[in-house]
Amino acid sequence: MDFRYDIIVVGGGHAGCEAAHAAAVMGARTLLITMDMTKLAQMSCNPAMGGIAKGQIVREIDALGGLSGLITDRSMIQFRMLNRSKGPAMWSPRAQCDRQKFTNEWRREIENTDNLFIWQEQAQKVIVENGRVIGVETIFGTRFLANSVILTNGTFLNGLMHVGFKRMKGGRSGEQASDGLSDQLAEIGFTVQRMKTGTSARIDGRSIDFSLMTEQKGDEEGKKFSFLSGKEEIASQKSCFITHTNEAVHEELRKGLEYSPLFKGIIKGRGPRYCPSIEDKIVTFKERDAHQLFIEPEGNDTNEYYVNGFASSLPLEAQLNALRKVKGLEKVEIFRPGYAIEYDFFQPTQLKHTLETKRIKKLYFAGQINGTTGYEEAAAQGLMAGINAVLKMREKEEFILGREESYIGVLIDDLVTKGVDEPYRMFTSRAEYRILLRQDNADERLTRKGYEIGLADVERVKILEEKEKLKREIIEFLSENSVEPEEINSFLEALGTNTIKQKVKAITIAARPQVELRDLIEKVKEGAKLLDKISKRSEEISESAEISIKYEGYIQREKLVAEKIKRLDNLKIPEDINYGELISISTEGRQKLAKIKPVNIGQACRISGVSPSDVNILLMYLGR
Repeated sequence: MDFRYDIIVVGGGHAGCEAAHAAAVMGARTLLITMDMTKLAQMSCNPAMGGIAKGQIVREIDALGGLSGLITDRSMIQFRMLNRSKGPAMWSPRAQCDRQKFTNEWRREIENTDNLFIWQEQAQKVIVENGRVIGVETIFGTRFLANSVILTNGTFLNGLMHVGFKRMKGGRSGEQASDGLSDQLAEIGFTVQRMKTGTSARIDGRSIDFSLMTEQKGDEEGKKFSFLSGKEEIASQKSCFITHTNEAVHEELRKGLEYSPLFKGIIKGRGPRYCPSIEDKIVTFKERDAHQLFIEPEGNDTNEYYVNGFASSLPLEAQLNALRKVKGLEKVEIFRPGYAIEYDFFQPTQLKHTLETKRIKKLYFAGQINGTTGYEEAAAQGLMAGINAVLKMREKEEFILGREESYIGVLIDDLVTKGVDEPYRMFTSRAEYRILLRQDNADERLTRKGYEIGLADVERVKILEEKEKLKREIIEFLSENSVEPEEINSFLEALGTNTIKQKVKAITIAARPQVELRDLIEKVKEGAKLLDKISKRSEEISESAEISIKYEGYIQREKLVAEKIKRLDNLKIPEDINYGELISISTEGRQKLAKIKPVNIGQACRISGVSPSDVNILLMYLGR
């Protein structure tokens, strides 16, 4: 018996859920195949969304019409805007979530999305005919046929978990691994490699002495990820707590190193450099006598806490003994130990920017199987794969975001152009145009694009238009109204900034770093009326206007640079070019160009090993 769909998504993690939702909303008859319907978009590691650069990605997903931002808001138990002490290009929203509610909210959305169907079973292989995918077969022999297939298997492909020398097959704690798919794809010719990640022990909050730790509360304002209005307020924010390891902790960990699968060579996969295990930290940074730990709540209705910064694959005894040397955890009880997990991934240079594979038509990869780490990076890839699968099915233009348009564009370009040799994690430093890619303007950059492809709805566009209108009104108000010295000088003195000697336009005062926009508007005649007008979205809109005013020069300069570089992306390279014939290009350059097959000169410039002189020769060959 054959079941027919337009799009099949394999895997119900963050990538799979965003892919399936996007495809269905765009009108495709979509099937989501998952091994466990109760674990949709499961937070396998810490129960949080966002963070440095990751928060920008969640805002971008939301702006395009994805669900990660909305579901984060519904399940949020704490919100913080990170990096407030730095410039706005670095501000990154982060939310602590109720793990179970996050999953429940995703299931509610998936089950109630038109055109979207669910099948609970393990996919064993893709069905390929004449160089294109036509469906999926499950372990019970059920065949599902489709126009396109999106694989989002996360850490489940040949997953192997480690606690000390004990090993167990699985995709995460308590769940079986997925066998067959990566072996089949390797036989077809895909490059399959291994990576490693890990998680920490979960501990019982009743056994924690929080009085010995530093409390970290959430922000009082701005408790929101989604640009849509009407968000539920957090009834009672839950705090996180900060503590540190010490030399006694490190000594207990060192005792367990002889049983470490990481240092005994049992684990072969490359782990994340920016999120190492605690045993890796004490070896790599042996000069440090302490490492910071965050004790994070897992939800409102549970005593379970996550120990952020203490991922480990050491034996249970070593983990528990070390934890009990941490200040505040002297009597700690654990629910389950930390573990490392190895899994298969596919080198992402085998993909196009649409995330379609180069080897098999209409087969897409998204998420951790592309060598990334993090819920946010996975969700972004799933969203883009879902969008492009539908557009290709309808023979419409592909949807690709540039590096100057979004962090999502930076993420995908980095993956398909440079590949990965360790789990890829997004940072603000990876984006060369980060002052353009702020968290506050993701809707201005992307919502209309999401609407044009049929993903973002008209309500989002109306909310964006209202924001832009009110933002313009604020800037025009400050540009048209002046302030007298006697009206403003006491205000300026209190802020520690220079006073004025004559009447000036209010916008010149607004450009000063010490001045907050809302406070200034109150000092200007008729300002109270304007603040009342924007009261419902006061913080969001005034903050966006303030950034535009204070950083106008930097923003315009970065736009000019981005426009110049963008011209290189407009110089297309023919698909059938034979780089072997271009003997004037260096050997490494020819090899890298032939492997990656860049679609334009801009991408060719970003390939490691392709020199500027190689690019010049390529331009000459193309007659440019």
